[in-house]
Amino acid sequence: MPRRRDATLRRGMRHVARAIREQPGMFTLAFVASSLYGAMTVASAYVIGEVTERVVLPAFERGATTAAALTLTAAAVLGVAVLKILGIIGRRLFAGVMSYRLQAAYRRRVTAQYLRLPLSWHQRHPTGQLLSNANSDVEAAWFFVAPLPFACGAIVMIAITVAALVATDPWLALVGLVVFPLVFVVNAVYSQVMAPRMARAQQLRAEVSEIAHESFDAGLVVKTLGREDVETRRFAARAAELRDGLVAVGRVRGLFDPLMEALPNLGTLAVLLIGAGRVADGATDAGALVSIAYLFTLLALPIRAIGWVLADLPRALAGFDRVTPVLDATGETVHGDTPATAAGGGGADLAVRELAFRFDGVERPTLEGVTFDVAAGSTVAVVGPTGSGKSTLAGLLVRLVDPESGAVLLDGVDVRALREGEVSGQAAFVAQGTFLFDDTVRGNVTLGADLPDEEVWAALRAAAADGFVARLPEGLDTRVGERGATLSGGQRQRLALARAVVRRPRLLVLDDATSAVDPAVEARILDALRDSERPTTVVVVAYRQATIALADEVVWLAGGRVAARGSHEELLASVPGYAALVRAYGQAEVAA
Repeated sequence: MPRRRDATLRRGMRHVARAIREQPGMFTLAFVASSLYGAMTVASAYVIGEVTERVVLPAFERGATTAAALTLTAAAVLGVAVLKILGIIGRRLFAGVMSYRLQAAYRRRVTAQYLRLPLSWHQRHPTGQLLSNANSDVEAAWFFVAPLPFACGAIVMIAITVAALVATDPWLALVGLVVFPLVFVVNAVYSQVMAPRMARAQQLRAEVSEIAHESFDAGLVVKTLGREDVETRRFAARAAELRDGLVAVGRVRGLFDPLMEALPNLGTLAVLLIGAGRVADGATDAGALVSIAYLFTLLALPIRAIGWVLADLPRALAGFDRVTPVLDATGETVHGDTPATAAGGGGADLAVRELAFRFDGVERPTLEGVTFDVAAGSTVAVVGPTGSGKSTLAGLLVRLVDPESGAVLLDGVDVRALREGEVSGQAAFVAQGTFLFDDTVRGNVTLGADLPDEEVWAALRAAAADGFVARLPEGLDTRVGERGATLSGGQRQRLALARAVVRRPRLLVLDDATSAVDPAVEARILDALRDSERPTTVVVVAYRQATIALADEVVWLAGGRVAARGSHEELLASVPGYAALVRAYGQAEVAA
């Protein structure tokens, strides 16, 4: 137990040192202001003692005082008070800036990691946990910083006070200073008891956030399947655990806070009891006793400040321990330094060479030895049964993930050798699941890019979306609601397609991105992409005959391999599996 307690304290002190190293300037300013406050607090005790000894007691003895004495007393008290106010303002201002700068810096680091880490890393971590890491965990990690300069200034104040107490009356100082070892013993025990409770509470915060995110994100599923009661119970159960965890934290703090509050007061009481006897014996004077007693009264707040920091350290360590794995995560997407080559400004030449990929923890590879070519400006349909690796292949083509082996070549260059931003500048991807922001039509198409309305309308026409957008109440300025709730599935898909087309990609990868669009509209979209002045190279993951028939070539995937290639008619005649799958989908569409 002592070894674990020491480890907690050592880690806590290292974390404090980390905060100071991160923001040395703000901490120095806050520390100086806090030290000024501490020094003036000690000075105020001696001012009161001197006023008692030189003004108050003589006034009682003589029955009168002088204007000069009152003026000097007022000036001394006012001067100390003004300096204390300046110390308080500086301490709070600079400590607040330090705290918020640390939180902002670490939120930026966490989000930068989210952007840097590959999609495969994100797939292994729940969204609720990632939100918690970037928000509540970062906040918890640096919450102790606000009282930190005050606590450090309090140490200076305590040092000044101890020296002053010893100089005034060593025996009374010895009586009162018994309080300080007790304070640190109580804090050490508190940190050890609180650490596991804080860690558990922080974990439960993330789990509650994760459940809430899942429930809201799957609101349609929850309502249509009548799962409201189940989700409510699931959320309530975890929320109850969080409540119980926070209650356990509160119980410990409820015992610790009054004890920390009482210790300085007990020291003051001991000083008064023993000091009264020493004044009666003539060993010290009344002014010294008043100064010492008042000093111990004032020490209650700085001791509490030290307690605040020590009390928040377990929570800070729990939050930082949850943030650190994100900051230390590896596996980022490494970019080369080769610029993309826009051959003739038209579609890109795409080549896939011996591509292999497997998901973490899965023994069987999803893709293995996949090889095919797509000529610039042509359209290739990738077809295969469920689980054949079509969506995985689509993600590899635009480098959402990297292959285990093999390569994807864009105009003869491995996409891994291209400079950062080149792949997204040359290729666009439209996923099967369409996501729209709670923004206007224009905002969802441009995503903040500075594009004229003419180009937005041209992209909408290419995606066969111009008609319904023109009929919306405010046209391009119409808000589509969260996830495009005010639009149909086909309309959402067309806006997502326009969002890709407006960037004029040389390679467009569609992962079943027109499944909710009528076949006639789908044909119009693909024809627009192929018949433009600079035809785009299109790779479309498809299952409908109407889509497949529009492609120049079909790649048939089976078992993660390219089982056949050719035109739609050739594969219908020569590949039984392909023919059976396409006809089955066709019969399902007719039946629907």
